[in-house]
Amino acid sequence: MATMTDPRTACLEACQRCIVDCEACLSAMMTKQSDNDCPACCYECVKACYACVSAIASSSRFVDKYCTLCAEVCRYCAGQCREHDHDHCQKCAESCQDCVDACEAMAAL
Repeated sequence: MATMTDPRTACLEACQRCIVDCEACLSAMMTKQSDNDCPACCYECVKACYACVSAIASSSRFVDKYCTLCAEVCRYCAGQCREHDHDHCQKCAESCQDCVDACEAMAAL
């Protein structure tokens, strides 16, 4: 029987995966030419995800705001990385989109 993950845990896990994949993309793109905002958006995404994780972990009264901002940053990063054919960019875009979904669910609570 499948278990449901609560929105808090899902958001924390999505943010943590996004941090890892954005850092990998950022590292890989440092030596590549980019015609869009990747890898700069990856750096912004990592910062937003860390802030969101911190807010959730500390039960901040502003969790909804942090999650909303994180979703916005991740949505932008997903769009930028999706434009590149590199495997690391595609993985980053997927993690960012998962983070958008989890953060929006968390913000809606």
